[in-house]
Amino acid sequence: MSLNVDPATRAQLARFDFDEGLLAAFAARATETHSNVVRGCIEPTTGADVSALPAPGSHARAELAALGERALAAGEVGVVILAGGMATRFGGVVKAAVPVTAGRSFLDLKVGDLRRVAARSGTPLPTFVMTSFATHDRIGEQIEAERLDGPAVRLECVPQSVSLRLTPEGALFREADGTLSPYATGHGDLSFALRASGALRRFREAGGKHLYVSNVDNLGATLEPAILGAHFRAGAAVTAEVVRKERGDRGGAAARLDGRPQIIEAFRFPADFDQDALPHFNTNSFVLDAAAIDRDFELTYFRVEKKVDGRAAVQFERLVGELTALLATHFVEVPRGGPDGRFQPVKDPEELAARRPEIEHLLLARGVL
Repeated sequence: MSLNVDPATRAQLARFDFDEGLLAAFAARATETHSNVVRGCIEPTTGADVSALPAPGSHARAELAALGERALAAGEVGVVILAGGMATRFGGVVKAAVPVTAGRSFLDLKVGDLRRVAARSGTPLPTFVMTSFATHDRIGEQIEAERLDGPAVRLECVPQSVSLRLTPEGALFREADGTLSPYATGHGDLSFALRASGALRRFREAGGKHLYVSNVDNLGATLEPAILGAHFRAGAAVTAEVVRKERGDRGGAAARLDGRPQIIEAFRFPADFDQDALPHFNTNSFVLDAAAIDRDFELTYFRVEKKVDGRAAVQFERLVGELTALLATHFVEVPRGGPDGRFQPVKDPEELAARRPEIEHLLLARGVL
């Protein structure tokens, strides 16, 4: 594929790890329509795959929390906040900077939770914000304007990669004004971005062993020591938080594929598979063993079709949940809502308005507000 772009555009693409050879590979796959579907025996998880987060105040919860608190105090825990994407669902405003309550943004509230944990443990929390070409500079400005970086929570932005959209026939897709159409290649870039930036190496050299990962728009996913403790107790490389599936949920589910517990995205299930047979829904919150993710992975670039300017556009994305297919994984079932709820995703302004009261309630209960 011949890519004729002006020097400024090429420099901007190169800044975010654009790979022209990879784009050519995507173009060769653009006409595929069934390549995402998994093959093999799909079954529900077993009792050995999933444990429930004990109730607050219980002896079991206190035991898990003690394990997590020891790791926090030892400086073994870091945090990753996923804040990449395309900054489109809030009218072009980067979601991390959207005010949620009391004039505080998503990212400010995330950092506020981490300051609370760091103060309790007496140990700073290295925190990596995964950005994209569309959010990187603006989040950097936000961190400075809102004074989010500090001695208790040390913030570092690590950008995910960029590629260019294609037509369903494999040609370069162009926007209405004739320009190329870049996109971020998915939160599956996480381990690659941490390694390429040197952040993962520095974290491990400083004694870091575990990373808690969550979406910037899920304020229920606070840094809970008992979740860390559940990860240590299970002894897996990945611990994934899941909730009971509800009607209307669209996304990944916990399942066994040929006997291996993992997250499978909804679009990957065969058309005749009953997804309602799988009781647990993925929240995209994880605890990752830092040593286990410090290597190259053959993550799949999945073909995704979008509507851009009312026309079909094809892009290829990696998903962080696919790490569960490659690393030993345990699932922790957590409550969705209530004071102990851990799943309050916000995709657009309407959902924010609907969820705001419960978000405020849980953040007050946890001492973030």
